[in-house]
Amino acid sequence: MDSGPLIQSHQPAFREIPSVFPAEFTRQLGPGGYPSLQPQESLLREYLRVLIKHKWTLVGCVALIFGAVLIATLRSTPIFEAVGSIAINKPDPVLNFRDSNNAAMDYYDPTDLDTEVRILRSDLLALQVIRQLNLDQQPQFGGNGRPQRAGTVGLTTDVLQADSPQTTEALDAFKAALRVNLEVNTRIIDIHFRSPDKHLTSRVVNTLVNTYVEQNFKTRFESTMQTSDWLSKQLVDLQMKVETSQEKLVQYQKAHEILGIDEKQNITTQKLDELNKELTAAESARMQKESVYHLVQSGDPDSLASASSVEGEAKGSTNASSLLDKLRGQDADLKIQVAQLGTQFGPSYPKLAQLNGQLQEVDAQIQVEVRKIAGRLRGDYLAAVQHENMLHAALERQKQEANQLNESAIEYTLLKRDVESNRALYEGLLEKLKEAGVTAGLRSNNVRPVDIARVPTAPSEPNLPRNLSFALALGLTTGFGLAFLLESIDNTVRTPEQAEVLSGLPSLGMIPLGSSIHTEASARQRLTVAASKEAVELITQSRPQSQMAESYRALRTSLLLTSLGTPPKVILITSALPEEGKTTTSINCAIVLAQKGTRVLLIDADLRRPSIHKTLGMGPRVGLSNVLTGAITLQEAMIRSDIQPNLFVLPAGTPPPNPAELLASSEMKDVLAKLREQFDHIVVDTPPTLSVTDAVIMATRADAVVLVIRSGQTTKQALRRSRDILMQVNARVCGVLMNAVNLDSPDYHYYYEYQGKYGERYYQEQELSPTDEPRANSGD
Repeated sequence: MDSGPLIQSHQPAFREIPSVFPAEFTRQLGPGGYPSLQPQESLLREYLRVLIKHKWTLVGCVALIFGAVLIATLRSTPIFEAVGSIAINKPDPVLNFRDSNNAAMDYYDPTDLDTEVRILRSDLLALQVIRQLNLDQQPQFGGNGRPQRAGTVGLTTDVLQADSPQTTEALDAFKAALRVNLEVNTRIIDIHFRSPDKHLTSRVVNTLVNTYVEQNFKTRFESTMQTSDWLSKQLVDLQMKVETSQEKLVQYQKAHEILGIDEKQNITTQKLDELNKELTAAESARMQKESVYHLVQSGDPDSLASASSVEGEAKGSTNASSLLDKLRGQDADLKIQVAQLGTQFGPSYPKLAQLNGQLQEVDAQIQVEVRKIAGRLRGDYLAAVQHENMLHAALERQKQEANQLNESAIEYTLLKRDVESNRALYEGLLEKLKEAGVTAGLRSNNVRPVDIARVPTAPSEPNLPRNLSFALALGLTTGFGLAFLLESIDNTVRTPEQAEVLSGLPSLGMIPLGSSIHTEASARQRLTVAASKEAVELITQSRPQSQMAESYRALRTSLLLTSLGTPPKVILITSALPEEGKTTTSINCAIVLAQKGTRVLLIDADLRRPSIHKTLGMGPRVGLSNVLTGAITLQEAMIRSDIQPNLFVLPAGTPPPNPAELLASSEMKDVLAKLREQFDHIVVDTPPTLSVTDAVIMATRADAVVLVIRSGQTTKQALRRSRDILMQVNARVCGVLMNAVNLDSPDYHYYYEYQGKYGERYYQEQELSPTDEPRANSGD
């Protein structure tokens, strides 16, 4: 039979994810097509399973912590707490150097309230209260309850002298019992004091409030008096400064002949503006006349005519321009007449000569008029230049005068401002000095009590509900942590899912414990099914309707239906370590296979510690070892079992000195070949794989290998190691069988509850005792 696909489908998953919980709840199976539970749905189930499994640990932690807290709470001394409150208003604005009219809008620094809270916690106030109430005599503050001489507790004024131990102890105890806190978004401060004496708590709070109010007023009064003294000294100096600054101002006015700086400065500035405007107009006129003059010098008649027109418009006269225009008009008329006559009569016409003479005379007059106009324009241009220069010189002189005036005005303004500031400061300080004198005579304070401390009627501690709630929460947390810690320390395999993930092999089923019967059964039914070892190993025959028998039939189904190709003939049963139930599994597996009506042979291949012949009551006999050594034949060694007519047994025989060599010999191979022809199924019981190599040798010749592990006993390392050993020799490992499963364990609470109830109901219906022989049932 081809084993390639079977071996390939069961390659192990070697990588494992470390976790507090078993690895099957953190990943899925890839090889082999056997997926584990989905992490999202299995994690919650795993949490509940761990808690149910370690429920007594959880209950013990809760009970221990709850009881300890309850006893400690009931034995603790009652503590009373008194509460008083004060309001811190905005400070009095009388001595505020800003405008008193806007005092209501002044910003008040919130840190001032924190400062007041710190003052209430100060050692000075604490010592004053301790001294007033003689708290140093109280046992709570380190006293012995007997009166002491006055002045035992006090605050020394010498910073180099340390407080006495009694003072330090009293202060520490007082500040430990005192709690001062500021209410949010208010100016109200709450003062709490705790003590076993409920009357003392209210007295301490009220005394502390009164002492603080008195000290606050005293501090403000002393501050006011100090301010008044300082203002008096400053006023003398300011008065001298005012007089000196006024004298300097008067002397400066006399030296620079300043009689009202504002009026004179306005006249000088106005005159400077007027000269600047006139200079601008003169420059404009000069540039206009200069352009006209240059136009005339070009000699162009048309330019001269236009310049004459511009000059006439500037002066408001049109005589010169009109005369020149008239002469130019005559010249044009004469030229027209000369042209007409010359064309009509020829150049020798007498009247033409007369007209030429008139034309020459008109041209001469035009030249004379042009020279007159040019001379006039030149004179106007020179006059404009002279006027501009005069205005420019006058403007420069005015600028110098203005600069001198500005320099004098700067010094004058500084002196005047000094006088005004000194006078204003003097008047302000004088007003504040008067206000300080009034304030010193008034008993004003910005601190007022809001609620006085009353004697508490009930203790604030111990708070029994709170302490018990905390104890319950702590107990549950500790119990949860301890339960998960114990679960993470457990290194054994407990469920088929764990076995699948760790080995990479499918689970063939599970075999429950022989005594697993649910609690609702009667006392007679709860007796153990396995009264002896033999009864457990023959459970499929003695009690075919029991849970164990049903589990073995499920194993038979897994072996016959899940194998590739034809059902396996040679089935090898092994385990990782001893005492894991491989022999019991071998016997019951052979019985359930024989119950199908097939010929089955059970071989005891554990030549070192054989036990099948003892279980079946055969006594010492020859067997496999004798066949392999040639002492007897195979037919002589096989025995028909009394359990099933078609079940045969081949005992181990006499223990040989070399069992591994015998099993690996060619004789063993020949024996198996002969047996394959005679039987439908051959069940081989072998030693553990991690103890000796016998099982590994036989595994290579088997059609299917069943690896038996014991729930709660086989370690994860042993399972993985045995799997690796079998895979290294290409053994046809078809799966893992979980043996000795406790169905009452939380590990199987959600999976196998129906099976347990089904088996229990069967016993109730059949009215069978655990020792009664059930009805024969050879079917599945």
